[in-house]
Amino acid sequence: MGILGWIVLGLVAGAIAKAILPGRQGGGWLITLVLGVVGAILGGWIGSLIFGGGLGDFFDLRTWLLSILGAIIVLLIYGAIAGRRSRV
Repeated sequence: MGILGWIVLGLVAGAIAKAILPGRQGGGWLITLVLGVVGAILGGWIGSLIFGGGLGDFFDLRTWLLSILGAIIVLLIYGAIAGRRSRV
């Protein structure tokens, strides 16, 4: 998968993760893109540890599910860090 595929996958996975998580998360589309790409990488790493295979092709269902799962994890971590900073 090329860099454009990673960007599209990250943006869509980040947007889906934001829609799944309750509450209001900060950040615009750039933060969503970065968190989504980081989440896709994290999801691929988790998939390679658990299932023995990471991210596959762009249109593979496992690729999307792992990317969304990784984006949710990264978004939760980001929300915990950003929430802690705003309260201080």
